[in-house]
Amino acid sequence: MATEGVEGVYLETHNWGKTAGFLKALGYEVEFTSEGGSSMVRNAAGGPYLIVAEVPEHRTPQVQLLLKVADADAFKADVDVVTEFEETHYGTREMTVRDPDGRIWSLQAPLKD
Repeated sequence: MATEGVEGVYLETHNWGKTAGFLKALGYEVEFTSEGGSSMVRNAAGGPYLIVAEVPEHRTPQVQLLLKVADADAFKADVDVVTEFEETHYGTREMTVRDPDGRIWSLQAPLKD
């Protein structure tokens, strides 16, 4: 079973308010925010959602693609697995994999019923 394409983008920032304003100017609206300083934004025209998370100034902000997987238990791929599927605090099961250049990719699947 393969992935189903890009579901979202995880975007770190040093200033959530400025980034939220920037994204709002580009047509995104905040769908929800969490107590941990992150939010989900969506564009009314469609496309992948964005998760925006504020990180401390000493940390370099990162960007990570989130690929959709329909069924974590059925997923098989010959890739470098960093972490196996685990339940997250935000209601998915997540696996991370490393590409040939060392970048980390996140695979997102729904929770088991």
